[in-house]
Amino acid sequence: MTPAGQHHAPELKAAARHVGRRRFLTVTGAAAALAFATELPTAGVASAAELDGRRIKDNPFTLGVASGDPLPGSVLLWTRLAPAPYEPGGGLPKERVAVQWELAHDARFRRVARRGTVTAHPEFNHSVHVEAEHLDAGRTYYFRFKAGTWVSETGRTRTAPPAGSRPGSLTLAAVSCQAYHDGYFTAYKHLAQDDVDVVFHLGDYLYEYAVNAVGGARKYTDRTLPAHYNKETQTLEDYRLRYALYKSDPDLRAAHAAHPFVVTWDDHEAENNYADDISENDDPPAEFLLRRAAAYRAYWENQPLRRPQLPKGPDAQLYRRLVWGRLAQFDILDTRQYRSDQAYGDTAHAPGPESDDPARTITGATQERWLIDGWHRSRAQWNLVPQQVTFSQRKLDLTAQAKLSMDAWDGYRASRQRVLAGAKAADLDNLMILTGDVHVGYAFDIKADFDDPSSKTLGTEIVATSIASGKDGADKPANWETYTKANPHMKFYNGRRGYVTVGLDREAARADFKTVSAVTTPGAPLKTAATFLTEAGNPGLHPA
Repeated sequence: MTPAGQHHAPELKAAARHVGRRRFLTVTGAAAALAFATELPTAGVASAAELDGRRIKDNPFTLGVASGDPLPGSVLLWTRLAPAPYEPGGGLPKERVAVQWELAHDARFRRVARRGTVTAHPEFNHSVHVEAEHLDAGRTYYFRFKAGTWVSETGRTRTAPPAGSRPGSLTLAAVSCQAYHDGYFTAYKHLAQDDVDVVFHLGDYLYEYAVNAVGGARKYTDRTLPAHYNKETQTLEDYRLRYALYKSDPDLRAAHAAHPFVVTWDDHEAENNYADDISENDDPPAEFLLRRAAAYRAYWENQPLRRPQLPKGPDAQLYRRLVWGRLAQFDILDTRQYRSDQAYGDTAHAPGPESDDPARTITGATQERWLIDGWHRSRAQWNLVPQQVTFSQRKLDLTAQAKLSMDAWDGYRASRQRVLAGAKAADLDNLMILTGDVHVGYAFDIKADFDDPSSKTLGTEIVATSIASGKDGADKPANWETYTKANPHMKFYNGRRGYVTVGLDREAARADFKTVSAVTTPGAPLKTAATFLTEAGNPGLHPA
């Protein structure tokens, strides 16, 4: 939580005054305010001078490479030039740089499939987004970038199977919540070596909180982090520098280089527990929307996202749909940008008129319709929903009027009922929700009536624990017995760090909860804490 009374940076206040509240609450007004605060051209690409790549004296590929959002004939390739990643501007002048890219069938680049040149603009913090197209469907590729005399590490990616095809299997990984200051990203080191087709990041890719000189719980003895990290992120430069810190982590870089990622945000990419234009501490909306605009832009710059996800001021359409032949449809949600404010002051509370008001929404009406309409058109065996906060009911105590989290779907029960009614109306096959946020691993049966264990099971929810947030954790947290008794549809609860893999085929889905014993010290081994199966056409989780 941010301390009460925390004020936004002077740049935010000045920009909000410059534009004015009424105009700021439009996309164009917010874009103008962001430009005013950061000297960022509103058009996004200015006529900067060109830097001769041969003048880059240090390796500019310190933040690695990544790929994302695989389609049958296309994949997004990403890098960002930053020879001095912990310095504002990444150590490059405000000049554009020509960057070459190659995509090959083999890791030695003897059989190059596509190549080209793209410009790294200073207005986008010298990030590069290449939409590599005209590729073979369902194929593994290798890629790299060149700038001047420097060559990046090699990344591996893949395209989705042909539309309408019937692939035999798919293995995905789900990850979330990687607070740098809470520990090492050891789980990513193991994930980089795991055999998965695609990784879904379910939010909290970074945290806005201060990181001290020794990296918090990492307790560095071999380096000292710059003082500008020891404050909360608020401005565009703050967020850019924080991404540089996170993306310089070798284990995170390894995971990105090994697998394509599909990303969505939660709250900490901007600010803890914000809701639409309402900040955690009820700051003036004009100031908070400027901060949100900066956070959203830095997010796009540092993620393997396509052009349609490029923010316009404080708005960005992150929800989108991907398919894996006729095996799986993925409806990636954004439950943060459009939600109603949390009920009852965002404190744990029993359901009541405020939280159950049918006018309240966690997705916004447009995204809700998009989700349900997409289910009606789905031809997939498995329909998965990668999203942020716990979907299933989660009672926090054993009283008759048990408290629930007002930040999760429990605080938006009318939204949840509309979504489940939509799934039922679409006669949806094999619904699976993928969730992050809570720093623990859960496995839920999604019930027609969560208060009646004998009611129909409508689907399953797999909650991926955190990569590092919450520090080392425990196999059985202090509230383990309470939660498992209060929630009979909760089939698994583990509080260690790690990730989850889900293997899908025509017969069943297999979820493996993989954990590490510690993150406050590096190098912990990986183990499988539990495995669950759910049969196609017969929703419900069963231990393997």
